[in-house]
Amino acid sequence: MGSSSPASVAEAAADPALSRAGLRIRVRLFAIQRELAGTREVHLDLADGSTVGDAWDAVAARHPVLAPGRPSVRFARNGDYAEPATPLEDGDEVAFIPPVSGGGAEDRRATVDARRILEISEAPLARTILADLEDRLATDEDGAVVGFLGRTRVSPGTPAPGQEAEAARHAGRSVESLGYEAHETMALRVLGQIADEIAERFGVERLAIVHRTGEVALGEASIAIVAVAAHRDAAFRAVRYAIDETKARAPIWKAERFRDGHVWIGEPARTAAAGQSSGTEPV
Repeated sequence: MGSSSPASVAEAAADPALSRAGLRIRVRLFAIQRELAGTREVHLDLADGSTVGDAWDAVAARHPVLAPGRPSVRFARNGDYAEPATPLEDGDEVAFIPPVSGGGAEDRRATVDARRILEISEAPLARTILADLEDRLATDEDGAVVGFLGRTRVSPGTPAPGQEAEAARHAGRSVESLGYEAHETMALRVLGQIADEIAERFGVERLAIVHRTGEVALGEASIAIVAVAAHRDAAFRAVRYAIDETKARAPIWKAERFRDGHVWIGEPARTAAAGQSSGTEPV
């Protein structure tokens, strides 16, 4: 009486999840955290009722080198920004979001429909990309097309928190290239949210945001944005909002490459639209 059947014992042996209590969580690390920990992901077994903050504590205990970066870290659960107190469920993916860039092979991830083009691409952006995006988006009712290109420059930017000493080591040197890294699926989701906000705030439905990843040489474009609308004011405002919000919120990280090292650039991610309250700041 009360003993397990042979079938249930076999099932437990075949699937360890059936024989354990608690939560199995996958944690993804990016940019400077990935370099410090020496790994892209960490698998955790946590107690039932654990939170996103508990996942941070467990990873920081395993990799103490990450702990000093806590004030500038934001969190995501299953591709959405989340507060440290957010409860976890078995099988969740947690991402630790360090400061963001504040700036064929299967080399492109994209969300494309008739109104918007949102892409994360490892391929170089064509010199004609603004015209190409205009051709794909504009209609005969559009009286304005506004485009923006962000290019790699030789002068360094503001180092991410914790990178000040490394930035000082390269003071006075020229940037030789930029390296971009992204949480691609989450970045596309954030770009989609930004596009929705632009449609609501400015009435601009046709929008393109294309961002590079990988190595970007000096003078090459790292981001292209195009907005088309009936009137110029709405198109200008849409493009300005798109670049500002992408740099502040999208989980895309930028490293400035020097001859003998690199520096991660950026500020802690803003997890909500400009002017909206975000509940994800460290407590």
